[in-house]
Amino acid sequence: MVQRYDLSDAQWARICELLPGKKCDPGRTGGHNRRFGNGCLWVRRSGAHWHDLPARYGKWKSMHTRFARWAKSGVWERVFEALTKDRKNEYLMLDSTLVRAHPPRQRHDMDALNVDSA
Repeated sequence: MVQRYDLSDAQWARICELLPGKKCDPGRTGGHNRRFGNGCLWVRRSGAHWHDLPARYGKWKSMHTRFARWAKSGVWERVFEALTKDRKNEYLMLDSTLVRAHPPRQRHDMDALNVDSA
């Protein structure tokens, strides 16, 4: 069963070959790339901190370290570039539910715009 925020089989099939750690790659084989990807999506989509990551994805510190390592080496950029080349990609949508500001910032913006927050 697919959990909330997890990749479907079709989504996973589109990116699995783009990620490091496959058996044919040099170096160490990455364990549980799908679980790792789902954990990263959970953090990003939920807006939670890494230390709030559910245990089903693994240890939060290991996940964060791996996420940062992949970001530094350009893995996420390569995945994004590959996905944006597909004109039929339905997953690259941005709506207001993905844009968050801390409540004090929201109040400040509303005050600056003279908007009644009541």
